[in-house]
Amino acid sequence: METNQPTKVTVQAVIQAPVEKVWRYWTEPDHITKWNQASEDWHAPRAENDLRVGGKFLTRMEAKDGSMGFDFGGVYDVVNRHEAIGYTIDDGRRVDIALVDQGNETKVIETFDAESSNPIGLQQAGWQAIMDNFKAYTEQN
Repeated sequence: METNQPTKVTVQAVIQAPVEKVWRYWTEPDHITKWNQASEDWHAPRAENDLRVGGKFLTRMEAKDGSMGFDFGGVYDVVNRHEAIGYTIDDGRRVDIALVDQGNETKVIETFDAESSNPIGLQQAGWQAIMDNFKAYTEQN
């Protein structure tokens, strides 16, 4: 019997900041637009976030040269302040984020369903690059 369970991929980082700051920087649109890109030649010019179960989010991601872009959005299934966020991306894949309060630092663990058109390693590298940008932005601001 064949199962069509998606492959789960995990990225993580330990952020040198308390969980309250990490939560705010992860969820507020003014901050999301500053860190949500996988490389220097991309940016996130717009973000919207209705942070509640059933609420929608959208981040516009674009190449800085204007050659391409896409909307990354979905609907929240889990919102536990300072602890966990879960959502379903518009294409039906799941993402779960855990924030582990470790005093003056916070471990962020993000697990997502891989998509089928790109290699798993490439997807993991891209999501980890975004996580690394989040870490750098949060620690420097």
